[in-house]
Amino acid sequence: MKLIAPLQTAVTVTVDSIDREPTAAELDVIELESPLILAEVDLLDAQIMTLDRTPTELDARRIRRARNRVLSARRDLVNRTAGAMAPGGAA
Repeated sequence: MKLIAPLQTAVTVTVDSIDREPTAAELDVIELESPLILAEVDLLDAQIMTLDRTPTELDARRIRRARNRVLSARRDLVNRTAGAMAPGGAA
């Protein structure tokens, strides 16, 4: 009969790794992604407003604009991170 106790320690998470503050690098990434996060929240809010009713033309425009803001924020984020990832313009 095999003991599985040694395997359990390898897959369990220690309390130290859960209960800690974010590092400076993690905070920088959150700050970099915050425009995208806020745009996605706005899109979700616009979609939630139409769950219990038939969407009106105003609702459709609100959702379309929110989707466009999400796409724009994603594009901006990719452009910023792509410039930071490939110094010297190497493609």
